[in-house]
Amino acid sequence: MSKSGKNKKVEPAPVTTDESHGGTFLGIKTHNWIFVGIFVGFLIGWMTYSLDHHDVVKRKDGSPAIGKVSELKDVYVVALLDGTEERIAKTEVLSVTMSNETDSGSWYNSLLWWYNLFGTVFFMGILKMLIAPLIMASIIAGVVSLKELDQLKRIGFKTFAYYIGTTTVAVSIGLVAVLVLRPGHKEASRLIHDKRAAELSVALAKYEQESGKSAEKDGKPTVEYKGWLADQKAEEMGSGHEAARFKKLLKAKKKTAGDMLRDSLVKPMLTNPFESLSKRNSLGIIFFSLLFGIAIVFVGSSAQPVFIMFIVAELIGKNGPNVFGSLAWYCITVIAGIGMHVAFLVFIAHAVAGCSPLRLWAGLREALMVAFTTRSSAATLPITLRCVTEKLGVSPKVANFGLPVGATMNMDGTALYEGVAVIFLIQIYQGLADVPIELGGAVTLIIFVTAVMASVGAAAVPDAGLVTMVLVANAVGLPVYYIPLLFAVDAFLDMFRTSTNVLGDSIGTLVVQKLEDKALVNVPA
Repeated sequence: MSKSGKNKKVEPAPVTTDESHGGTFLGIKTHNWIFVGIFVGFLIGWMTYSLDHHDVVKRKDGSPAIGKVSELKDVYVVALLDGTEERIAKTEVLSVTMSNETDSGSWYNSLLWWYNLFGTVFFMGILKMLIAPLIMASIIAGVVSLKELDQLKRIGFKTFAYYIGTTTVAVSIGLVAVLVLRPGHKEASRLIHDKRAAELSVALAKYEQESGKSAEKDGKPTVEYKGWLADQKAEEMGSGHEAARFKKLLKAKKKTAGDMLRDSLVKPMLTNPFESLSKRNSLGIIFFSLLFGIAIVFVGSSAQPVFIMFIVAELIGKNGPNVFGSLAWYCITVIAGIGMHVAFLVFIAHAVAGCSPLRLWAGLREALMVAFTTRSSAATLPITLRCVTEKLGVSPKVANFGLPVGATMNMDGTALYEGVAVIFLIQIYQGLADVPIELGGAVTLIIFVTAVMASVGAAAVPDAGLVTMVLVANAVGLPVYYIPLLFAVDAFLDMFRTSTNVLGDSIGTLVVQKLEDKALVNVPA
């Protein structure tokens, strides 16, 4: 390296004003239209949800149960508006009115179908189509551009060290937030506890009557009784409205930490990238190539805000505001923890990489908004790569290696969320027959370690955090069948944790770039 090269520093490029990617519409840049898309999607979703679209089960005493109804042999299962389920014996029912039997209900279902088609199916499908080839091409380009093995070692070590460090901080912040705010001890959570305690009282009597055995020994529930409780709950959840999601949890329950890392990281890395093409005919390859080309064009197009609008409209239209009633403090705790971690990340960007908060936001807002709405850091990867290299001046040598790896293993928001979620559930159900857990230092430490490990094994797609949460719950003996309590608000919180994941990945490239700037200055592009 020349003497002048030693003294020369690579400064981050100024925020680009180039409009070749995304362009403008009516004089407004595409990333600002995304704001409009989110806002309009929220309004459309709210108006859609306000349509009279609920099923109604009317009891013989005149009281209604309103929500989504499914019919089993002897009972109606009603997913109530607050996210809980109620089972009503058919002998107690006077009448059942399904939503599709009304004009407004038919409109509601039709609108959600169109939102899903243009948002989740079409736009998310386009983004996901780019993931596999983009990750492969980016990492190959990043590694090849590093002419010496020492450069790869340095960048790789600093990238992984940053990811492990920020994930550890994220889990720590989450645990502090949930232990200080104690959302599981609020009034709404106590009601959930009391309801479950009443159910367990009935279950205990039923078990002893059916088995002829005592449910307790030395004041503690027997292994047989706890197994019976798990079977009863699995049967109930397996026939409810969240049956598909619950089956994923049961499947994940059987996995160890090693299994999860193997199945989520090692096996996918060893899969033949051309396997899907090798199994398709010529027409299929032609069709894929056409769609792939369209996908590349669409990622930067001004149509992006429209598709984001549909995603938001579907989310709000499906869930509405009622699900937050009993889980409000839990949501507040998760968002507060994420807010503190975001502040920490922004501080790191400013203190280590010299990137001000305003400049960081200007460079990353498009990627963060897409991550917020799509809830997938992998689907956002094409946009994140463009933002950090073109708008924040990060070297492709760093970004092409760090971002694809980060989208797979750096899950700050997910790690924080899993720690908060498991402690929240323990706070609610602690002391019940099937949750004999003392929330002390040892249990908290186990949650801390397993939350960090589980986040590494989480796929970069929506809802992945719920599955890997099973690893954390199993580590402390929390029954898996309590996790579905969080299903109702998971999609909402997933938007916050995914955007945090993307922010952490992006700041990681800034930090590594800053630490490597002297070494990179004389390396050919």
